[in-house]
Amino acid sequence: MIDREPPSPRKPPLSTSAKLARLGGIGLIVLIAAGAFAYVNGSLDPQRLTPARVVDVFERNNGVHPGYRRNHPKGICVAGYFESNGAAASLSKAGVFASGRTPVIGRLAVPTGNPYSPDSAAPLRSFAVQFTQPNGQQWRTGMNSMPVFPVATPEAFVDLQIATGPDPKTGKPDPAKPQAFFAAHPEAQPFLAWVKTAKPSASFATETYNSINAFVLVNASGKRQAVRWSLVPEATDAAPAPDAKDYLDKDLSERLASGPQRWKLVLTLANPQDPTNDASKAWSGEHKTVDAGTLVVNADSPQLSGDCRDINYDPLILPNGIEGSDDPLLAARSAAYAASYMRRTGEVDQLKAEPAQEKQP
Repeated sequence: MIDREPPSPRKPPLSTSAKLARLGGIGLIVLIAAGAFAYVNGSLDPQRLTPARVVDVFERNNGVHPGYRRNHPKGICVAGYFESNGAAASLSKAGVFASGRTPVIGRLAVPTGNPYSPDSAAPLRSFAVQFTQPNGQQWRTGMNSMPVFPVATPEAFVDLQIATGPDPKTGKPDPAKPQAFFAAHPEAQPFLAWVKTAKPSASFATETYNSINAFVLVNASGKRQAVRWSLVPEATDAAPAPDAKDYLDKDLSERLASGPQRWKLVLTLANPQDPTNDASKAWSGEHKTVDAGTLVVNADSPQLSGDCRDINYDPLILPNGIEGSDDPLLAARSAAYAASYMRRTGEVDQLKAEPAQEKQP
């Protein structure tokens, strides 16, 4: 989708369908791909959804930017540690939940498909984190600032990208296609309700980041507990986004110069009736939550030279004690992340400069 500056305050607000046409075309969330596909002697049915086909959809909608992630390409590397308070150790045997510190390498990003888009191009922010335990096992997770996913299946997500993508003849989305898509997908209503009030934030540090997908914790006795998790910020001085193209990285660096930035890792335990296979549905009603500890970010670095550049934040890279749920989007994300990773790592020599040093096309 063609990048656009956010509308002037003097213009009327965008309708929900217009917002979705804009947001969907540039990639609302983390790169998603096929969940289940049939292998026969190593081959794929060309009519089925494949990781390559999903990545192709993003490239068709957003263009190809060699060396960058096919979605969420504009970001910044961060580093620090997770200070576990031990409160979740009874829920999971994963070493990350034992009392003590676990080093982390993360990436904060703007969920668009263009590394040169303005920070206000989408009201979403994302946070990917890699925890490395003393035994070498890793936990990788990708979180987003929206509360729910728009749809429940990989196939529906790809259909959404197609519906909100630019028409080859005009270079712009056809407004009728998103309307038809959402009419056929009532499960997207909670997401649409969020879009109506979503606004770009002025800081990565004041956002809450949600796993959206469900996972399963397994303790030393083999007891299983489905959960979703969130990183809840300690910083609360949220402000409207400034009228500038690039401000998120600068804001984060200035905050870190004054001290580390912190988020509480809050686990929400599923009730028996909660769906674990549908990320478009919120878990309603009262839930038990566990404050598992504090994620501390104390350093940042440019994404093209920082440690996060070559990490594939595959959500199914999990340590013993954390497992994927029956949500089909998890396997889909894992497969598509791998396809995107293979493409971009083969293009590293084509990287020229940090996005902030480039002029927006």
